[in-house]
Order: sequence, then structure tokens, then C-alpha cells
Amino acid sequence: MRLDEVEAEALRLEPAARARLVTKLLASLEALTDEENLRLWAEEAERRDDAWEAGGQTGHPAEEVFREARARLK
Repeated sequence: MRLDEVEAEALRLEPAARARLVTKLLASLEALTDEENLRLWAEEAERRDDAWEAGGQTGHPAEEVFREARARLK
């Protein structure tokens, strides 16, 4: 099953089931070694850089990003 399929299925779950799933997923990330964490962050940075270079990403001012994040937390 592809990641987008898993995501779609997870989003169809009831809220309590999604909360249980996210708890398990976060716990699995906490179990990663420092080396695994560094590798994953480096891969994500490369992915974002490649997308930026390809023109598939646009930047947003930090003020805008933080304003939107704060609004979502309210």
C-alpha cells in the first residue's frame, strides 16, 4: 500500500482511532536512534531543497507562517 493510500485510510478513521494511531506513530519515532533521526532530517532537507530547486515550492514569510500556526492553535 502506498503512503497516500495509508494517509487517506487513516483520515477516514474516527477521531479516537486517529488519536490512538498518532500516539503509536509518535512513540515509534521517539524510539529512533540519534543516527536515524539525523538521517531522516537530512533526507527531508534534501527533499525540500530538491523541490525548491525544481520550482515546485514557494517560500512564505516567517511572520505569515507563525501567524497561521498561532491561529490554528486557538
